[in-house]
Amino acid sequence: MDHDAMELAEARYELVISVDARRSGEYDDVDKPRMRARIYRVLEAALTHAKVARDAVHMEDRGDGVLLSVAGRIAVTRLLGLWMVEVHENLRDENRALRVPLGLRVGMHVGPVRYDDRGISGRAVDLACRLADSPVARQLLDAERADLVLVVSQALYEDVVSSGGKYIEPERYAPARLALKEGEVTAWFHLPGRAAPAIPDGADPGAGDPSAVEETSGTGAAASDGDPEADADAELYADEDERPGSSGARYTVHGDMSQHRENVYHQPVHIGRTTGDAGRRKG
Repeated sequence: MDHDAMELAEARYELVISVDARRSGEYDDVDKPRMRARIYRVLEAALTHAKVARDAVHMEDRGDGVLLSVAGRIAVTRLLGLWMVEVHENLRDENRALRVPLGLRVGMHVGPVRYDDRGISGRAVDLACRLADSPVARQLLDAERADLVLVVSQALYEDVVSSGGKYIEPERYAPARLALKEGEVTAWFHLPGRAAPAIPDGADPGAGDPSAVEETSGTGAAASDGDPEADADAELYADEDERPGSSGARYTVHGDMSQHRENVYHQPVHIGRTTGDAGRRKG
């Protein structure tokens, strides 16, 4: 096998980001190119401001969205933190002049990615796309009248988000169970600039239990595919002082209530918000 063929066959452990536009089918043939141009302006300006090297990012056009894969040498925290802040601010700027605001759904997952002459593939790509396209993500954009919703996989939440970091606030994420083609998974939803969202009625708030989620079998994101190259996930944190770890936090959900296993709440707690007379969460 020659060198180029080996490069195509080998998987790279990368952050996959799927970006979809809200209700893209409602744009006519005149407005759709403008919508697409706005998406690229938002994403590319955010990459520049977050100092993410363009040669570290693979971008594929998806008609009504964009698929990205980010090389392992770029810290995942930079994309989850500063890059998402910039995407949100750029999107708000774009929407100020629009009668119908552009809404974006962003799905993220880390896993093995394979490249060929036409783009990227792999279970990590499938999952990131499924998260962005999930009914809960669609419902949250409408119910909360938001510009942007971020959905991360259970593995990504446990390995990175739960530890926090610059511009990363795990308490502003809320879990829900999703029924995907590949089976049920837990995903975590975040509306930048807002408190943890209330999961829409009819969706199943997730228990955050990694044993119930296929992509987190083994130890965190590194074991998502059973691929021997999963050890390369250490490169994802090369720009950080230390690798983020799991906080160990778990929730048992009964209806719309949650109970923390490791600490004791002194009032009823809704996923992401206090309820009843317990007061209101700041944020």
